[in-house]
Amino acid sequence: MPTSSNQKLKPLYLLKLLLDKTDSQNTLTIAEILNELAGYGIKAERKSIYSDIEILRGFGIDIETRRSKTTGYYVASRRFELPELKLLVDAVQSSRFITSKKSEELIRKLSSLTSGEQAKQLRRQVYVAGRAKAVNETVYYSIDQIHTAINEDKKIVFKYFDYDINKKRKY
Repeated sequence: MPTSSNQKLKPLYLLKLLLDKTDSQNTLTIAEILNELAGYGIKAERKSIYSDIEILRGFGIDIETRRSKTTGYYVASRRFELPELKLLVDAVQSSRFITSKKSEELIRKLSSLTSGEQAKQLRRQVYVAGRAKAVNETVYYSIDQIHTAINEDKKIVFKYFDYDINKKRKY
């Protein structure tokens, strides 16, 4: 078998393919896996794919097979199940203190925790009547600092202010 510079990365690319493209409803056959790996510049033989799948299983990745006309492989269990991710996406979208931009970023990150097909189901809009999203993204980081201070048993000091007629802060 010809070797390429990416050959040692083959099991990692195989894992990436299985995580990105498979779930219980969407499988990849060995032929499809070989074709996808070729897109990364990796040439492989069927036997080496079987071996790599066994290595990934030994590592703890739950790879199952589905037999029909062909045998398809898929990742059967993940860190988060789809209903859990939907719940998290709904919480992010309905949260008032998270800006729209940060919400989109968080949802994109949550979507990366499932297959591409299931990620499409996470792209939905939750409407909460009368709920405005924050405009100031620093609120997100301020809340994180408050939680950190609480966890470290530190005191928190706030300076309250209002704006006067000249739009200057008045503490």
